[in-house]
Amino acid sequence: MTPSILHQYALLVDFLGRALGPDYEIVLHDITSEPSKVIAIANGHISQRTIGSPTTNAALQMLAANSYKTNDFLYNYQVSTEDGRILRASTMFIKDEDGNPIGLLGINFDDSRYKDFCKNLLAAIHPDEFLKASLSLMPTPGSASETAAPQPDSLADDFSMDISTLMEKSFDSVTASITSPMERLNQQEKREIVQKLQERGVFKLKGGISFVAKRLSCSPATVYRYLGELEN
Repeated sequence: MTPSILHQYALLVDFLGRALGPDYEIVLHDITSEPSKVIAIANGHISQRTIGSPTTNAALQMLAANSYKTNDFLYNYQVSTEDGRILRASTMFIKDEDGNPIGLLGINFDDSRYKDFCKNLLAAIHPDEFLKASLSLMPTPGSASETAAPQPDSLADDFSMDISTLMEKSFDSVTASITSPMERLNQQEKREIVQKLQERGVFKLKGGISFVAKRLSCSPATVYRYLGELEN
């Protein structure tokens, strides 16, 4: 059952979406449900998500890394949409009285319209040759002159529309450098894959254990054993 405090945040989602405007996506995740999912969203056209969409892998990484224990929120990190747009994202951890996370409130800013406006404005006042030269000298996002809050390593978001796709993409990313068939990997290699998937929060998804077991050509009991060994 969704904690009552999250229902109060659902009103905040609608308020922020209207107050900030259509370039800000506001999204509320219930991470007490099985599986965790979006329960309120404003301006979902930005990521094409709706109520019921699964929690993203960046959020799962935050939870797997226990970021909520030392942070109340993370802000100004980059995420990308399916069509390649880069968003400026921030996430607040919603906790219960004991400090355990029960929800996530995210704000994703899409500056595409402003970038297009700037390009059109510059194109209107400069010759093409000058414009190309000027743009090539402009600093790119993430340059040394920019500052942002410290973020968990390898934090990347994925606005997948269903849990199976999210697990597939996470598994493919973790095993991208492996050329041998999964069934030929030794126990240590499989244990390392399980560890990386745990860090990405895959096992917080419903069916994560059985999915990984099938992909690694082993039993669910073996995956549980690997996870138990990692905790020790």
